[in-house]
This record gives sequence, C-alpha cells and structure tokens, in this order.
Amino acid sequence: MNKYELCVVLSVKLEDEQRAAALEKVQNYITRFGGTVTNVDEWGKRKLAYEIQKMKEGFYYFIQFDADAACPGELEQRLRIQEPVIRYLCVKQEA
Repeated sequence: MNKYELCVVLSVKLEDEQRAAALEKVQNYITRFGGTVTNVDEWGKRKLAYEIQKMKEGFYYFIQFDADAACPGELEQRLRIQEPVIRYLCVKQEA
C-alpha cells in the first residue's frame, strides 16, 4: 500500500449539501478502488491562481489515503468527468 494525497477544488457555485455530497462521492471512489481514507483536510474557500470556468474562487480539500498503484488512475478517470470538480491533483507521498 502506498500513501497518496489528493487535492480537489470544488466549484464555488455549490450549496453546502451539494459540496458535502461531492466530497462524499470522491471518498466513496477511493474506498471502491481498494483505498482507505486516512485524513480529510478542508481548507475552505480560497482564491484561485487564475480564472477557471469564469470562477475566481473554489473550495479546497486535501484527502490523504492509502491504496495500491491502480487506485489513483481509476480515481482520476472518475474525477475528470464530475461536474462539481474544477481541478484535482493526486500525488504519491514519500515514505
């Protein structure tokens, strides 16, 4: 099992319950592909470095999880097509 960190930026146009549902869906993807979520760090609303889809702000979440090498690829395929996710980045943490 490798340690990974996933940064997800959600749309600022979402209501609180929609944002919670989108975050829950991301966590469910991680567990579905054999990973275990170890920590979720919510940074809240932050200014984006540049405008994305006519938005200047987004909600940032950092999710740390343990998984095998196939999980991040499957996870990124699902995140790419989700409407509320405007950006994401998954990196492997050093041991």
